[in-house]
Amino acid sequence: MIDHVRDLTSVREATDRLIAEVASWDNAALAEPSRLPGWTRGHVLAHLSRNADALVNVLQGLPMYKDAATRDADIERDAARPLDAHLADLRATAGRLQEVCAEPADWDRTVELRNGITDSASRLPFRRWVEVALHHVDLGAGYELGDLPEEFQLREIDFLADRWSGRADVPPVTLRTPDGADRGRTGGEEGAPVTVTGPLDALLGWLSGRGGPAAALTTEGGPLPQLPPL
Repeated sequence: MIDHVRDLTSVREATDRLIAEVASWDNAALAEPSRLPGWTRGHVLAHLSRNADALVNVLQGLPMYKDAATRDADIERDAARPLDAHLADLRATAGRLQEVCAEPADWDRTVELRNGITDSASRLPFRRWVEVALHHVDLGAGYELGDLPEEFQLREIDFLADRWSGRADVPPVTLRTPDGADRGRTGGEEGAPVTVTGPLDALLGWLSGRGGPAAALTTEGGPLPQLPPL
């Protein structure tokens, strides 16, 4: 069962952790490349601030973004700001999201995200946790997938495995950790079954399209499948 209140606490903790690290930087660090192709660290931070605003829109029954072009333009506009502006924006938007989430609401209602995707309102705090946690890793400043809480890793592995389930372009995959524990299945029904084994951070890295720990994976039945872009 989803506990959105507990997830909101995790969002707050993850946000505080990210802000504490960013606050130790200087302006030059913002211009360094992130691990996301074509994005500086400033782009990642701008995206996180605008994503918080977007989730407020969703919770208030508004479109998540005006349109894709506006979303991209807003990130590009804000990416090159100085450090103090990024920090103020991160704090303000995170606080606004927490305030809206604290208002009385029907958390079982269905809400619409981008591209027609729908979900329960109760899952939005976890989705925000995912944004903050994975993009903290994407900053390339020493915080890695293995540093994420085990609860987060397990839940995001489950979420991503479900996302790739039923895909004809992904063979049947069984996910396992080195202790032999079954961590779920993903992929479609066609093709030779593959078992992918590795520690949680490596499984998460592969499923989320992030390299690094994915090198620790081993496979049985075939090579490591190529996953479509998220």
